[in-house]
Parts: sequence; structure tokens; C-alpha cells
Amino acid sequence: MAKKTTNGKVAAKADAADKLKDFMVDGMKDLYWAEKALVKNLPKMAKNATSKKLKDAINLHLEETREQVNRLEAAFKAIKLKPEAVKCDAMDGLIKEAAGILEETEPGAVRDAGIIAAAQKVEHYEIASHGTLATYAKLLGNKEVMELMLTTLREEKACDKDLTKLAKSEINLKAK
Repeated sequence: MAKKTTNGKVAAKADAADKLKDFMVDGMKDLYWAEKALVKNLPKMAKNATSKKLKDAINLHLEETREQVNRLEAAFKAIKLKPEAVKCDAMDGLIKEAAGILEETEPGAVRDAGIIAAAQKVEHYEIASHGTLATYAKLLGNKEVMELMLTTLREEKACDKDLTKLAKSEINLKAK
């Protein structure tokens, strides 16, 4: 929890970012952890889905996520830094929520609807994060990092769109 001063403002930690590049790197470390965590957790989601289309969508995104990890490694290399993962509290929470959904639903269409809901929350977090980092990279004049982030951003948006289509056309209808 952030330390507050007497006037309610949050005091910065000793190693707090004071330059946009430092803040961008912090975001990259967060996302690197997040994407690696998804590589570990997406198979569990696929295994618990009952819809073949949903299983296929998750497995396709797992392959994309592996490439996104590689892209983040390339982004670190582009700014001459070693890839470093720092625990992403947001993704950790989203993964825990997804695990809770599995425990709180019976196998079948309702669980599949829950998996889609959890996956879309993840996608929306990733869309916001990659979009922000692409904007920072552009402002900092790092076209390579910007392009890497934009490539992943396009994949995340496409995944979200595909999940919405699957939910509306099949899964949610069976769950109702």
C-alpha cells in the first residue's frame, strides 16, 4: 500500500520513475510478467472450457501470447535492457478471479460464459497496457518498441472481438 503524507498525497518511493522512459520500462516489466503468467494459465482455461470453439480460441491465443512474450523481449533489447519481469498485481488479480470463476461454475455453457468474461477482462487490461506503452514509445521516438506494442495491441483487440462474437452467437445463448 502506498505511503500517504499528512495532506493525503501519496509519497513516491525512493526508486519511483521520474522520466517517461523509466515509467515505460516499468510498464514493460509488468506486462512481461503478465504475458508469461498467461502462458502458464491459459491451458487451464482451455482444459476447463467445454465448447470446442472456445477451446480453439484460447489455444490460438496461447500461441499468440507466446509470441507476445518474444515481442516484449525484443522491445527490451531495442532499448538495450535485459528482459525483466516484475509481478503485475492487476494480472495476478485477474488470473485469480478466473480461477474463482472455474470453482464457482459447473462445467458447461455457464462456465464457458464465465471463461469468456474472465478472458475479456484480461484482454481489456492488455489492450490498455499495450496501447499506453505504444503511445509512450512514440513520444520517446522509439519506433521499434512502438511497432512491437502496436502489433500486440492489434492481436489483443482481435481476440477480444472474437470472444465477443463467440459469446453473442453461441456461448451466452446456451448458458441462458
